[in-house]
Amino acid sequence: MPTVSSVTLLGRLLLLLLWAPHLTMATNWLSLARLPRSRPVSGAEPCGRLRGLTPGQVGVCRARWEVMESVRKAAEMVIEECQHQFRNRRWNCSTTPRGINIFGRVMNQGTREAAFVHALSSAAVAVAVTRGCSRGELERCGCDRKVRGVSPEGFQWSGCSDNLSYGVALSQTFVDEPERAKGMSSGRPLMNVHNNEAGRKAILHNMQVECKCHGVSGSCELRTCWKVMPPFRRVGAVLKERFDGATEVRLTRVGSRTALLPRDPQVKPPAARDLVYLAPSPDFCRLDPDNGIPGTAGRRCNGTSRLAPDGCELLCCGPGFRAGRAEVVQRCSCKFSWCCSVRCQQCKNTVLIHTCRE
Repeated sequence: MPTVSSVTLLGRLLLLLLWAPHLTMATNWLSLARLPRSRPVSGAEPCGRLRGLTPGQVGVCRARWEVMESVRKAAEMVIEECQHQFRNRRWNCSTTPRGINIFGRVMNQGTREAAFVHALSSAAVAVAVTRGCSRGELERCGCDRKVRGVSPEGFQWSGCSDNLSYGVALSQTFVDEPERAKGMSSGRPLMNVHNNEAGRKAILHNMQVECKCHGVSGSCELRTCWKVMPPFRRVGAVLKERFDGATEVRLTRVGSRTALLPRDPQVKPPAARDLVYLAPSPDFCRLDPDNGIPGTAGRRCNGTSRLAPDGCELLCCGPGFRAGRAEVVQRCSCKFSWCCSVRCQQCKNTVLIHTCRE
């Protein structure tokens, strides 16, 4: 008759087996963000020593080493933007103190949080590499010179349009590589590649046009324009909306191939720019160090809101919250000077704050 301890051990072993195929996670390259900024990633030699890269990504690094500093910057962008977009949610993109799995084992499961991180990561690489092209930091690319001629609106295409096609191609080569290595017949690689592409489409569908007028006294007799990428904050906001409306899918055989179709047959199939996920999310309420979940105890919450995600009732998951007063330093008595500068004093105020109970 098995004992309680043996059953517990068996359960842990089963969980380890379930996680085993994904121990080398496709998002482990985000650990490049832990590298010191004072030592830019350059040259092909250190590629094999970069932790978090799959063998295929090491090969990309050696062949295209000049883009790896842009990839490192992309990893930083992902963490910063994720934490901004989810700052008021139970899961707030908190990072692990060490190791290559930046967001913890929550990325090992096919949740909508993993879907968002994959989409944001692929978009970040495309944006960072494209910026490198436009700034002349990369030898193999520059501005997009294919955007030429006169537009239907009557302005002249000129200037340095962002070379997004190069950035997107590099993102596909580097970010999608772990999924292609696994094969595209199982659910998780299909999910990841779909979300990777959705991240890149969030840039493509939100490209902007900037223009400059030419003429006497600013008459704008001639207007030249070029295409630029949207701010990454805008890309993050678009993907956050896709996260909220993500579709739960399951692996289904369609003829001779496998595809991801909605788990609920009443739901329409997701579009290419929608996010998809395979598994429901944990509630993220309680501390779970093994999975990189910090819980919500001690988090600040909004005591005046009931239905918003940052409201104390939703954020604190049931244990309740406490109210207290704290002294904060704020800017006050601000005055504008004649030449566009602002001078402010520092004032101390006592404010009411709410935090989740432990």
